Amino acid sequence: MSAQTPDTTSLDEAPVLVHVTRGGFVESAHRATLVATDGEGGPPLRHGRVDDPVLPRSSLKPIQALAMVRHGLDLPPHLLALVCSSHSGEQEHRDAVGEILATVGLDLDALRNTPALPLGELEHARWLAAGTEPAPVAQDCSGKHAGMLVTCRVNDWPTESYLDPAHPLQQAIAATTAEVVGPVTHTTVDGCGAPLFAVPLAGLAASFGLLAGADPATDEGRVSEAMRTAPHMVGGTGRDVTDFMRVVPGLIAKDGAESVYAAGLADGRGIAVKVADGAPVARARRALLAAALLALGVDTAGLRDLAHQPVLGHGRPVGAVEVLPLVDA
Repeated sequence: MSAQTPDTTSLDEAPVLVHVTRGGFVESAHRATLVATDGEGGPPLRHGRVDDPVLPRSSLKPIQALAMVRHGLDLPPHLLALVCSSHSGEQEHRDAVGEILATVGLDLDALRNTPALPLGELEHARWLAAGTEPAPVAQDCSGKHAGMLVTCRVNDWPTESYLDPAHPLQQAIAATTAEVVGPVTHTTVDGCGAPLFAVPLAGLAASFGLLAGADPATDEGRVSEAMRTAPHMVGGTGRDVTDFMRVVPGLIAKDGAESVYAAGLADGRGIAVKVADGAPVARARRALLAAALLALGVDTAGLRDLAHQPVLGHGRPVGAVEVLPLVDA
């Protein structure tokens, strides 16, 4: 296929895995690709063309953080968790960004990510009410960018150009991504301005299993332990990515834009989801991650609460977000 006619087969042919029902009527249907890998990388769950590349968006952040740790980033767990985050922009998140930068004598002016209002609904509303302008520190990727800047300082790499794909930092991240996730078939720019790589969905799942199952003394284990130690730093108040890690022992999880989700279990199993239509309302990807965990035999009361998503009519449940069976009966 030429650049003018991209191959969309994996999206067009993705199976319908989610129904949104209202009063017994299927109101919406979402096509999705889903894969779960065992500790050896094999797929016990496989729906759609899982070996095709996807843009993992912010689900790639723990892998980007791994590359930084391998190149000298050394932060306490709650700050390393923020490097892996798409945080809600709450005060503790913004304060932690400044704390990361201060470890190498930098301040918020060094950030080159896109200015934004906080992602969290309450903090977003507060900024609007106060007339506060968008700022890089409030943008959900500022923790990652702070980690990138510190890694540059540790290695005496330029900080002004740290987002350039040819920069040593981005080359190191690309190399780690190819090694841990799989072949990089396309490079573009993420919403925050950082380079973004297309990788196989199955590789993304396996990489999360690798992180989650790693010895805490390894670089991979440091990343996963940081996420488990401080799940609130990875997301924030009311965020399902934070809730998943709180209710499933040993789980690490990371949400991504355009309806991507990735997770890893302490036994080395990994999960990755991509909803074909990008489902701007996060309920489809959340439902699929919960259903995949349940299908793999993970079962906690909190997980079932996350899996249950009622559809309301006049304030009362009249339907639900329903995942079709992921395992043959």
